[in-house]
Amino acid sequence: MGYCGCARRADDTGVSHLTEQHYPSVKELVLSARVLAAEQPWLCRLRRVGTSRAGRPLHLLSVGHATRAVLVVAGAHANEPVGGPTALHLARRVAADHRLRHGTSWHFLLSADPDGASLHRSLTPASLLDYHRHFFRPAGPEQPEWAPSVLPPDMLPPEAVTLLRLIDELQPYLQVSLHGTDLGGTWVQLTREIPGLAEPFAKSAAQLHIPIETGTSDAAGWPVTGPGVHVMPQPGSEVPFPSLPEDVTRSTWYHAHRYGGLTAIVEVPMWASDLVDDTSRHPDPAAALRHVSRRLRAQAAQVEQIMSRARLTKRYSSWDALAPRDVRAAGGVHEPPHPLAPLLRASRWALDLVPGLADDWLLPPPVDATMTYVSSIDAFGRRLPLRAAAMLLRTLKAAGDPTAPELDRLVTRWCEEFATAFRARWVPLEHQVEHQARTVLTAARHARVDADAA
Repeated sequence: MGYCGCARRADDTGVSHLTEQHYPSVKELVLSARVLAAEQPWLCRLRRVGTSRAGRPLHLLSVGHATRAVLVVAGAHANEPVGGPTALHLARRVAADHRLRHGTSWHFLLSADPDGASLHRSLTPASLLDYHRHFFRPAGPEQPEWAPSVLPPDMLPPEAVTLLRLIDELQPYLQVSLHGTDLGGTWVQLTREIPGLAEPFAKSAAQLHIPIETGTSDAAGWPVTGPGVHVMPQPGSEVPFPSLPEDVTRSTWYHAHRYGGLTAIVEVPMWASDLVDDTSRHPDPAAALRHVSRRLRAQAAQVEQIMSRARLTKRYSSWDALAPRDVRAAGGVHEPPHPLAPLLRASRWALDLVPGLADDWLLPPPVDATMTYVSSIDAFGRRLPLRAAAMLLRTLKAAGDPTAPELDRLVTRWCEEFATAFRARWVPLEHQVEHQARTVLTAARHARVDADAA
């Protein structure tokens, strides 16, 4: 399966921990895919479809030969490694069941960002703290799916160019992007409605004891077709968080629309929280969000203060020398980038989002704001400074910076507070994979029916 299902243990706070389960690395994913292709060469094909900014190969595993296609994208966010084992699990199921590939070929991009995956080294997370000690998530312009939403076409990273080219080649009726959240619940985002998806999605989540995040901040204000199933609003619709810079309609998710297709983004949690499935009305959402806004500013200020004193970051006060190679060339920067530059860029990018979001959360909330809506923003508010601090900490530790112990104490405390406040419990990896795979298969079946009817 690409993962092993083993026993769990719990500490005295009740937070479940992983013992021996692990997410496969990109190298392991490619090796498993190569074995599958060698076992059934008449059916399966593994090929290199692109090269990352650092020269790593991007691999596509294809099963079946039909013109009508499903494209499954794993690893678009380096810190969400569940997509890889789900893609392999799906590939094996499709190869073993001719009904799943009747009139349809399946294509699995095993890792959309192998450079990012090489920096996120938390493949056996024993706790939320352990996960953040090895954390990496690129800055927005360096994420392959999001880059087109914030960068002009001639500035796109090669990973984004590869993904766009794949969509042009395959013209999938359905693209599925496999994502995960560190702590929360499961939900689906759709670029266009898939009738019939909501009920089996909810049934799968219930069977595997995974809460549905019914009010995720990622889809705040979007139309819903069932609990946790959100449809992206039409271009030009009012957005709930005006400060966020991306334009989702320019992302790779919408690229499939030019061929009559659509995209489903399937999220599943590593650690679950039943607080995100509470649809009761919040008694005072405005006061709660004011508290979240204040805490966000205060925590970000603590990270900024340490960053300003760190010897390593003083050297890069302009951040120009930390820019990606293509941006550096355009700007005339000639100093070689620091080997930990992606971590520092990502930390800086996350902190730069804070002032705008803190202001957004002071705006009047929806009149029918639920407990889940507030909880999701609460989690977002904890996550942002924690991630910035965790990535900065990795660079400071590597450099032997004297500010590292102070930042380490912050990261440790914030992880413990996050896990405790949300009553985190580990979701067995086999359940993460099974739920994501079921949702993909259901989406493919119903989207095809809808496409045929059209």
